[in-house]
Amino acid sequence: MRPADSSTRATRVLDLLLRRLPPHWRGKAADYLVLTRMDRPIGALLLLWPTWWALWLAAGDFPPWGPLVIFTLGVFAMRAAGCAINDYADRELDPQVARTAGRPIASGRVSPREALVVFGVLLVFAFVLVLFTNALTIKLSFAGAALAAIYPFTKRWTYLPQVVLGAAFGWSIPMAFAAVSNTVPPLGWLLFLGNILWSVIYDTEYAMVDRDDDFRAGAKSTAILFGDADVPILGMLIGTFLLAMLFVGQRAQLGWPYWLGLLGAAALFGYQLWLIRGRARAACLAAFRHNNWVGLALWAGIVLALAVR
Repeated sequence: MRPADSSTRATRVLDLLLRRLPPHWRGKAADYLVLTRMDRPIGALLLLWPTWWALWLAAGDFPPWGPLVIFTLGVFAMRAAGCAINDYADRELDPQVARTAGRPIASGRVSPREALVVFGVLLVFAFVLVLFTNALTIKLSFAGAALAAIYPFTKRWTYLPQVVLGAAFGWSIPMAFAAVSNTVPPLGWLLFLGNILWSVIYDTEYAMVDRDDDFRAGAKSTAILFGDADVPILGMLIGTFLLAMLFVGQRAQLGWPYWLGLLGAAALFGYQLWLIRGRARAACLAAFRHNNWVGLALWAGIVLALAVR
């Protein structure tokens, strides 16, 4: 049984890889892959793009291979770890939500203890990667691990878990600056704040998919907080995010390719607002996934702007 929002393409790839395993291992291996959202790579991509923004801006060009490999692997490890602890935290909520009822813990295919073990193993792997950087990056990594562990539980006591998610997803930004330049300049913190805004935008779109189920289950989110003002508030958040990224471009002294990328991101956001205007579940999920192109447009703008300096 697969969760309702699994990516068809990613699922086909995983099934192809799992065929190489002995038959008695395939079922459990598949459950662990679904637990860590390997069937839905969009979450890892939304974490990867800001990390790459930061690496390129910190280096002022193509970043050193060491930090690039470490942070790219770390993105996938930390996202997988975050998903494991998220499902552990939501083990009583997920069975009440149509989209998440098929998740491994919710359906009983993976035990809560197994999820904690997976979380711990991935956290150790990510920390080993960080050990190949420098002292400042290692120190910052402890805050990142704490944010990743805390976020899943915030939906119990605040309507703003998306803000905590943004901090957790964006903590790779100051870490990337620290790894490349051994300092976190104001540009790094500005990019970090911008990423929090972006995370609130796309995760609110995601939360709009489950709003009715979450409300009945007692979970909190910005989608519930915003209510029927969700679309105009998202419009204001999008405008604020674009303004923050404008300031990033100015402070980094980026040229015309970046401004084209920012203009493209604005057009993509316009399409997202058009998609969610009726608040249909499928449309909100499509808008959430569409943010992958926003991240790509901004990264391409940064890369090209630095290349033509």
